[in-house]
Parts: sequence; structure tokens; C-alpha cells
Amino acid sequence: MTKAIKLLTALPQAQRERLMDLAHEVSFPEDTRIFEAGGTADRFWVIRSGAVNLDQEVTSRKRVTVASLGAGDLLGWSWLFPPYTWDFGAVAFSQVRAYEYDAAAVLALSVEDPLLGLSLVRTVAEILASRLEVTRGKLLDAYVGRRPA
Repeated sequence: MTKAIKLLTALPQAQRERLMDLAHEVSFPEDTRIFEAGGTADRFWVIRSGAVNLDQEVTSRKRVTVASLGAGDLLGWSWLFPPYTWDFGAVAFSQVRAYEYDAAAVLALSVEDPLLGLSLVRTVAEILASRLEVTRGKLLDAYVGRRPA
């Protein structure tokens, strides 16, 4: 089983504090669509409480949940990579409280503090790799049957 990586706790304390200086608190009521696939990715969130489902539209009337995120999880990574559009949609599964970050401000801070920028990119890459491994396991379970432990 792959360990979930939490963005804020994975960063060294000094870098975490600099990033937290850019955060502002937001909340989303249950069933709120936070972003839609294809939209402009100009921000990201770290979930403080609640749950968010990432989904993919497979037909005009059907969405499939591809991941569920909770407290401490990074919501949104598309702001870091061209073409800066969301790959999935996101909806609040319950009341959500989160820290919201403006991508342009974080990227500017990353240029100003290259060590923070490198740490941030590495941590996001680790999060993505972890999520990919979880998804791979789910696909194997769904299409090949239960894998041996």
C-alpha cells in the first residue's frame, strides 16, 4: 500500500511557513463543484477538513470518481504544468475547509526561493506518483481481480 503524502507536512518547516504566508482560508458547501476538467488551473488547495472527489466525465450524463481526497491532501496540481488546465473535475463530497493558494503567487515565490520551488515540485511529483500507484492498483483489482497481498 502506498503512503499518502501530505504537501504541507512534507515540506521543510521554513518553506512550509513561507508557503503558509500565501494561504487564505476558504470553504465549500457539500456538493459544490470546485473546478471542472478543462478549466483554467490558476490555484490549488490543501484540504483542512472534509472530503473532495475527483471525477472524470465519461459521457455527457455520467461521471466516474477517480480519487477521493481528505484532510491534508493537495487538491489541484495542474497549475504547475502547461497547459495549466484541470485534468479532472472536483466536487465537495462534504463540507470542505481548505487553504487556497494563488498559483501565480506561489510560482513567483518559487522563483524568489529556488529551494522552496524545488521542494514544492518534488513533493507534488511524489504526490502524483503515489496517486498513480493507487490508481494502478485499483485498475488491477477491477480488471484482473484481487491481487495477492
